Amino acid sequence: MDVGVILQQLMEMPLLEMPLLLPLLLAFGLDRWLGDPSWLPHPVVGFGKLISFFEHRLNRGRFLLFKGGVMTIGLVVSIYLLTVALFQLIGWVATLTGWPVLASVLSVFSILVQTVLIFYCLAGTTLVREVRDVFEAVDRSLAEGRTQVARIVGRDTSELSAQEVRTAALETLAENLSDGVIAPLFWYLLLGVPGMLAYKMVNTLDSMVGYKNPRYLLFGRVAARLDDVANYIPARLTSLLMIIVSGRFSCCRFVLRYGSQHASPNSGYPEAALAGILNCRFGGPHPYFGKEVWKPFIGTNARRLTSQDMKQAVSINQRAEWLMLILVILFSLW
Repeated sequence: MDVGVILQQLMEMPLLEMPLLLPLLLAFGLDRWLGDPSWLPHPVVGFGKLISFFEHRLNRGRFLLFKGGVMTIGLVVSIYLLTVALFQLIGWVATLTGWPVLASVLSVFSILVQTVLIFYCLAGTTLVREVRDVFEAVDRSLAEGRTQVARIVGRDTSELSAQEVRTAALETLAENLSDGVIAPLFWYLLLGVPGMLAYKMVNTLDSMVGYKNPRYLLFGRVAARLDDVANYIPARLTSLLMIIVSGRFSCCRFVLRYGSQHASPNSGYPEAALAGILNCRFGGPHPYFGKEVWKPFIGTNARRLTSQDMKQAVSINQRAEWLMLILVILFSLW
């Protein structure tokens, strides 16, 4: 791959001839500017309502594994096909009319729709803001820190120490770099906007029904396994990107040692990368749904985490996002 030639092609390419890249660049810029504004309707909220509608009707009686699997596959495939159909319809109308002006308008419309959908699938800026807020809150008071971190983690935060609050925030920052940015961009590169939305549906399904508790153990098993598969490569890619942008290549051995220690087959890799870079320790006991869940330690240095660690982690996240964006652009043009 001649990077110089590719960059020259990119600079010479007219904007409206960049159907893959222009929406991506616009959406990435919007995410950096706006984050995830609460006042905007979000399609993931719609995904959640759709999942809840089917779950309440199907998650009862017999054949729970089968019914949960049908719901999971049906929703993921449906969102993919509907998105493909939407853009094919726009292209078909533009071709059918034969009016150059209308074709140009529809081309711009398609780019705008793609931009909005990609923007909704990226969640890097909002998470960074939330993690900063956690560290600022816990520096003011432990009670504020517990309340703030409860916004981004699923565990019970009422008894967490200040160190545990900071640790939970950084673990979530690392894990969601993969789920919220790298994985969506990975699936965008492979399958375009439809693939990106299908991934978000997989991720939403797992977050709602992918639990190992009596209610979801069978019904949510397919969703959990599908999420594991969808994140397998992105999670490992995330850890590699974090190591590259930090320049701490010695952490590769650390990730290989601790990445597989996590209960999740994927979450441990970005967490291990960040723990190795910061030379700290993640994991340990966490309260979930009234029970203490013990997660193996990632690392051995149980030092106190500070706001400086948060700033370094945020910088690593943001640089990893930029590197992934550059890789997507380069591979798209290759």
